[in-house]
Amino acid sequence: MIGVQDSRRGNVAPDHAPRRGRLAGWVRGALATVVVAFIGWRLAPHLGAMLGIPGTPGPVPEFAVTGLDGLPYSTAGLRGRVVLVNGWATWCPPCIAEMPLLERMAKRHRARGLVVLGLSADTLAPGQVADWLAARGISFPVAIGTRADFDAFAFDGMLPTSWLLDRQGRIRHRVVGPIGALSLELAVRRLLDE
Repeated sequence: MIGVQDSRRGNVAPDHAPRRGRLAGWVRGALATVVVAFIGWRLAPHLGAMLGIPGTPGPVPEFAVTGLDGLPYSTAGLRGRVVLVNGWATWCPPCIAEMPLLERMAKRHRARGLVVLGLSADTLAPGQVADWLAARGISFPVAIGTRADFDAFAFDGMLPTSWLLDRQGRIRHRVVGPIGALSLELAVRRLLDE
C-alpha cells in the first residue's frame, strides 16, 4: 500500500487518494447516467411524435366539460376530429410559454378538423381565466378542469401535459412538459391525414 509520511511520529499513514478518486469517478458516472436517462425520458415522446411512432396505444378518455365560451366539449362530441388536450395553468411558466404555439396550431389546422382544448388546473374564477386568456390573444376553447376531468386522461400532476387524440378519440401521444413545435406539427399532420 502506498503511504504518506506522518511528520509527527515518523509513521506511514495509508494514502486514501486512490479510493477517493474511484468514488468520485463512480459518482460522476452515476450522475451522467441519471442525466442521460432524464433527457431520454423527456425527448422520447417528441421523437416518437416526429417519427410517427405512437406511444403505447391509449384508451379513449371519457370526458365532458363546459368551456369558458359556454359550449360543451366531450368525448362523443369531438369524435371525428383530431383533438389536442392541453393541461395547463395561469401560474405555470412553461404552460404560458407554449400557449402561442398552441394558438397558431389551432388556427392553422382548424379547417382540417383539429380542435385544441385547454384544460385549466386553475382555482381562479372562470371569468379571471377568461380575462387572462383574452389579454394574451388565446382564442382556442378552454375549460376549467376538475380532478375527475384530469383523471380521465390519467394525469400525473405535471403541468403542462398534452394528449393528442385521433379521430376515434384514442390517445395517440402524451407529452409531459412543453411541446416541441416540430414534433407537434408532424404528429398533428399525420393524424389529420389518417
